Parts: sequence; structure tokens; C-alpha cells
Amino acid sequence: MKIIIITLITCMAILTNCTAQEESSGVTHHKFTVVKTDAEWLKILTPEQFKVTRRKSTELACSGAYWKNHEKGIYKCVCCKLPLFDSQTKFESGTGWPSFYKAIHKDAILEVADNSFGMERVEILCSRCGAHLGHLFEDGPKPTGLRYCLNSVALDFEKDEKVSKK
Repeated sequence: MKIIIITLITCMAILTNCTAQEESSGVTHHKFTVVKTDAEWLKILTPEQFKVTRRKSTELACSGAYWKNHEKGIYKCVCCKLPLFDSQTKFESGTGWPSFYKAIHKDAILEVADNSFGMERVEILCSRCGAHLGHLFEDGPKPTGLRYCLNSVALDFEKDEKVSKK
């Protein structure tokens, strides 16, 4: 029984590695303008931010700082500070992650096929530094019908000071 379990775990690790290589090949045509080594990223990111943005992990549902944030402002990439989403396009998806129906600009993010874990999904990356942000689904509200499902730890929030001074 132990041999079967070890064999299954080994196979999953190999498949995950192969999938990660295939995913990274999907963005070889894109030139990221912010490039750092893992050591450099580790100096500016928390361990959880590094795990999510640089290793494509996912934070636990309902655990992030922004999934229930209702303040007005801009959500930026935690790694390079590129503006990604406006709070005006944020909506309650019921998933436990911050969700948006539209990116701040079509060139702010990259969409890459993600077939990991036997699923067909679209991964979204920051177009400036390649940070893993989350995934894109086609079950969002009008007007786009899209749901950009993001990890809070992949984001920084810049509050709209004009709104808070009123």
C-alpha cells in the first residue's frame, strides 16, 4: 500500500512539474519589464506572497484581506505595483476571493492556459512582472460575463483619498 501511495505522489509531482513547464512556455513571447531572481523577490515579499505570486499557489478562501473590501480605490500588483483592477469593477462572487469583472486595462494582465490538476482554466498574470494573480472564469456579471478571481496576497490596495476626505 505504501508503494502505491508513494508512486501516486511521485506521478503527481512529475505531472505538476510538466504542467508548470507547459504553462511557462505560454508566455515566452511576452517580455516582462520587471525581472528579479527568487532571492530578490524574497527580500521584498512575505513568504505567502512569494508562494502565491512566484510559485503559483493559492491562498485559502475567505482568508485574504481584500475579499470583503468595499472601499474605493485601485488594486495593484504586490510585486511591481502595476495598477490592475478598479474597485468599481469588484463584485461579490461568493467564492471567498476578491473578484472583478474587468481589468483596469487590457494590457495590464496576461491570460495563459492552465491545465494543471486535470482542469481547464485560464491563469492571469501581471503583464509587467509575471506574478501569478489568480484565474479567469466566464461566470461573472454583466457587462463582461467574466470573473477575475484573485488572491488578496497578490494585490496591494491604494485607497481613493478623494472619497475618504469627503
